[in-house]
Amino acid sequence: MTLSLRVRIAGTVLTFLILAVAGTGRAQPRFEWPDRAKNLKVLPKDTPKETLQGTMIGFTRSLGVRCPFCHVGQEGQPLTTFDFVSDQKPMKQVARGMMKLVKKTNDEIRKMNVPEPKHVEVACITCHRGRPRPMTLADELALVYGSAGIDSTVARYTMLRERFYGAGAYDFTERSLNEFGTSLLQQGHPQDAIRIFQLNVEQNPNSSFAYSSLGDAYAAAGQKDLAIQSYEKAIQLDPRNRDADQKLKSLRGEGK
Repeated sequence: MTLSLRVRIAGTVLTFLILAVAGTGRAQPRFEWPDRAKNLKVLPKDTPKETLQGTMIGFTRSLGVRCPFCHVGQEGQPLTTFDFVSDQKPMKQVARGMMKLVKKTNDEIRKMNVPEPKHVEVACITCHRGRPRPMTLADELALVYGSAGIDSTVARYTMLRERFYGAGAYDFTERSLNEFGTSLLQQGHPQDAIRIFQLNVEQNPNSSFAYSSLGDAYAAAGQKDLAIQSYEKAIQLDPRNRDADQKLKSLRGEGK
C-alpha cells in the first residue's frame, strides 16, 4: 500500500469519526416554560410563565429536591422529556395540599391583631429549610432508631450534621440529642441512651446540661462511678445545676 493511499484512507476514517461524534452530540431541544400552563389546580390558570418558573424553582430549593420529586420524568434527562401535566405521582397532590395550607395559614395570620409593623409571611422554606420532610432532629433520629438501631442512628446524626450544620435545617444544640436520649431512657434502653448522651457531650463539651443527662443514663444503667463523674463534671461547668447536685449527693449517700 502506497503512502498516498494510506493517507487517503486515514483521512476518510477521521472524517467518518468526526461525523459520527457530531451525530451523537446533537443538541437536545431546549425546554421552554409554557406561556399558558396546563392542569393548574392551585395556581391561577393565567399564571405568567415567569411566575411559574420562580415558583417551581422555589419549591426545589426550599425542599432540597428536583423535578422528579413531584413530576413524571427521569433524573438526569432533559426537561423536554418530562410530563409536567400528569398527576400520576402522589407527591404532586401533596404539594398542592401544602400550597393550600400555606395560603390558609397566611390568611389566618393576616386576620390576627399582631402588634408588628408587618405580618410574617409563611412559605415552604419556613418549615422545610432544604428538606423534603420538615422533621425535628429528635424525630428524625427516632425514626432511624426504630427501624435500624443505634449504630445507624449515630451514623445518621453524623451525616445530617455534616450536611446541614449551620443551615438552620435542624437544631444541633444539645437540646435535640438530649430530647432523643431521654426518650430512649423512658423506653428502657439505658445503654443506647448512653451512646446518644456521650455523643452529646462530644459535640457540646461545655454543656452542664449534656453531662447531667449522661449521668442520668449511667445511673439508670447501674454504672454508679461513671454517673458520679458525669454529675461532677456538670456541676464543675455550672455550679448552679441543682438537679445534678442533688443526684450526686444521692449517689454518694449524703444528706441521709
